Amino acid sequence: MKKQFIRYIYSLCCITMFASCSKDFLNRPPEDAIVDVNFYQTSQQVLASTAPLYNIVWFAYNDKASHGIGDGRAGVLTSGSYQVVNIRLETNDVTPEVYSSWSAFFNVVAQANMAIYNVNKYTGPAVPSNIKQMAIAEARFMRGVAYSFLVQNWGAVPIITDNNTLLTDTSITRNTVESVWEFIVRDLQFAVDNLPPTPAQPGRLTSWAAKGMLAKAYLTRAGLGGTGQRKQEDLDKAKEFSLDVIENSGARLMENYEDLFMMKNNNNSESLFALQWKYDGDWGAQNSVQAFLAYSGDITGFNDGWGGDLGASWDQLLLYANNDKRLKATFMLPGMHYAYIHQSVDDPANPGRKMVQELQVPWLNRDAGERWNDRAWVKKYVVGRPEDNNGKIGEMRTEMNTYMLRLADVYLIYAEAVLGNSATTNDGKALQYFNAVRRRAGVAEKDAINGNDIYIERRLELAVEGQAWYDLVRMYYHSPQQAVNLINAQNRGDYHIIPNAEKFATSWTITADTEIKVTVSQGNFFLPIPAVELTTAPNLRKPPVPYQF
Repeated sequence: MKKQFIRYIYSLCCITMFASCSKDFLNRPPEDAIVDVNFYQTSQQVLASTAPLYNIVWFAYNDKASHGIGDGRAGVLTSGSYQVVNIRLETNDVTPEVYSSWSAFFNVVAQANMAIYNVNKYTGPAVPSNIKQMAIAEARFMRGVAYSFLVQNWGAVPIITDNNTLLTDTSITRNTVESVWEFIVRDLQFAVDNLPPTPAQPGRLTSWAAKGMLAKAYLTRAGLGGTGQRKQEDLDKAKEFSLDVIENSGARLMENYEDLFMMKNNNNSESLFALQWKYDGDWGAQNSVQAFLAYSGDITGFNDGWGGDLGASWDQLLLYANNDKRLKATFMLPGMHYAYIHQSVDDPANPGRKMVQELQVPWLNRDAGERWNDRAWVKKYVVGRPEDNNGKIGEMRTEMNTYMLRLADVYLIYAEAVLGNSATTNDGKALQYFNAVRRRAGVAEKDAINGNDIYIERRLELAVEGQAWYDLVRMYYHSPQQAVNLINAQNRGDYHIIPNAEKFATSWTITADTEIKVTVSQGNFFLPIPAVELTTAPNLRKPPVPYQF
């Protein structure tokens, strides 16, 4: 465990301040520069110390665990093999995604701590104070977000602020959940106070990103205690910060939902915080998820595309209303057409050769001549071949940003904060922003909403964005049995899909085949600490203690 905490990733990146290219700050300087105490003498060098916090330290989580834990465990996805341990809630202390998540989050913490330490100690007098504070604020924002994932997955975890003490400290133990949330709130509030309102470069953090994330932290923390009631003080803070972002940040929803998930629209008007990837950088600086989500290499152009056994769960498909535009943007059903993604198929005019055409999601040939699919394959974060993306695609490599917070999420945070402890609400502003999300999706607006309405809307809006499990954790905080009952009622079984047309299908007959129910309880809702960490750090078995602020 100590190795995880003190690991410092040296493949750091530099920026040219205020340059026009959104990827400039992801270009690498010499590897030994960042460890030189003379490195922190210019604004560019100081900000280089936080650049890896936008990609490489998150890679182990983003690679597979974000959709295995964030979506699979929540019932958004189904599979017969890939991620099936998480999908069926059989996750244990040796499940690969458990260790990769734990290590990734603590790598973020370690990198953030080191950046804070170096900037405070070595920054030269020529660096303006606002640049120094911005770099520290970026690090504290990332550290706070990493701890929000840690506490929601594992409950009580150690709060680490100084990597150097880990070299000699043998008493590291867990801190209480309440302490961890207070730590998160303090880190994010510092970011609110010290990040600029506009990004230094496209993709860099702003105070609005911090306010949005702080609103979510307050909304989740409000339910701690499991009494069925949320703390009004935290709800009010969530409402205040989310409304400020909505009304004053200048962010706006993209008009077309599907456009959110095209590489050309990275860092768009709706994006508040997204991981920034570089397809041709060092390993770990790229977004690799297309390799695991795409149903075939025919649509990636490479020998990846291993997601043929992964798709929407039966429970997820049942949530979509007719004509919900988010379905096509999130999942590929047979017969769907995508003009901006191409596929390699057999050329009927030249046997043995291939041709490339616009994607028509294929049916599968089954026994006795029947044709149907048993998966609604994943579309979101599947961006296609090199020719679909100005060449910026490689095997297991894209530059598609990973959304961590976007404006639609903040709209729904606001609606949930307004609802608070009420059974329903018809509050004008809550409905305005809730219905803005639905209106873009092309579905009917509502004149009153309840907790289940918001939960379902989040499932539809944020599916395959690694969010759904944390919505269940938030529910579990205030009403644990409600969350348990919801999960246990889901059907995560098999189905088959027959479209109404060979091409350009617009409706489908979907039939459930095998019902699969999972069982979760208040005793196994959270993830176990990885076995390897308990072996090397047995103090993690001790009862958690309050953190001394």
